[in-house]
Amino acid sequence: MNSKENLVFLGMMGSGKSSIGSLVSKKLNIDFIDIDKKIEKRIGLKISKIFDKNGEKYFREIEEIETLKSLKNKKTVISLGGGAFLNNKIKKEILDNHISFWLNWDVKTLVNRIKDSKKRPIVHKSSRNEIEELIKKRSIIYSKAMYKIDCENLTKNEIVKKIIEIYEKS
Repeated sequence: MNSKENLVFLGMMGSGKSSIGSLVSKKLNIDFIDIDKKIEKRIGLKISKIFDKNGEKYFREIEEIETLKSLKNKKTVISLGGGAFLNNKIKKEILDNHISFWLNWDVKTLVNRIKDSKKRPIVHKSSRNEIEELIKKRSIIYSKAMYKIDCENLTKNEIVKKIIEIYEKS
C-alpha cells in the first residue's frame, strides 16, 4: 500500500464498518477513525439526537467537514457513516486517493439488522419496503468502491482476513 493511502470502509448502516474497521486497524497496527463517533464527540450528541435537533442537512455538513479532514491522515483505517459516500466531494477524494472497501450484505440481512434501531434516524420510522429501496439505491453508489467484500456467510474474522489479503497485495 502507498503509505499515504487510507483504508476506507463504506456501506449501509449495520454493515459492520465500525467493528470490521476496528479489527483491521488492530491487526495492521494502524490508527482507526470512526467518522460517526468523531461527529458525536465534536457535537456532544448521539447521531440520532443531532438529526432530531438540527436536521439531516446540518448533520451532512458536519459529516463532510469531519470526513474530508480525517482523509488527510496517512495510513489510517476510516469507517464512514452510511450516507457519507453519497457526498460527491467525499466520494471523489476516496476514489482518487484511498483504498475503499464496500462491506456488502444481502438486503434481507441488512433490513433485519437495522429496521428497529432507534439510533439510525434515516430508517427509524421507515417501512421494510422503504428500507429495501434505500439499500438498493445506495448500493449503486457503494458499488463504485475499489473493492466489494461480500460478507454474507462469513465471520468477522474471515471478512478481516479477506480485507488484509487485498490490502497487502495493493
